[in-house]
Amino acid sequence: MKVCIIDDSTATRFMIAKIMRDLGYVPFEAGDGKDALDKLALNQDTDLVLVDWNMPVMNGLDFVVNARKDPRFKQMKFMMVTTEAELTSVVKALEVGANEYVMKPFTKEMLADKIRILGLPITQG
Repeated sequence: MKVCIIDDSTATRFMIAKIMRDLGYVPFEAGDGKDALDKLALNQDTDLVLVDWNMPVMNGLDFVVNARKDPRFKQMKFMMVTTEAELTSVVKALEVGANEYVMKPFTKEMLADKIRILGLPITQG
């Protein structure tokens, strides 16, 4: 199972990648939404995309809007992983095509629960 981690923070990507490897996923990373669109075009077998909201070049919300327009990414599950805590932000992200939403800070268990809600497997602990 492949996961794309999109965040402008190298440290955050590193931490999330470790969690995802622990859960049985093979991570790859992007530093912003535009970079992620390019990398997903080369990794169309990606199962899950974890995307931060606040990033330069292309933010997470714009990334989801653009990715959902591309039929190659139709089957991918998108989860916002962000500090945006306002209910209106959650609703907006879900309206434009995010499948789930988790707020930072989070735990490995919280992320695993959200992944299960999406119907994706957790193959390691």
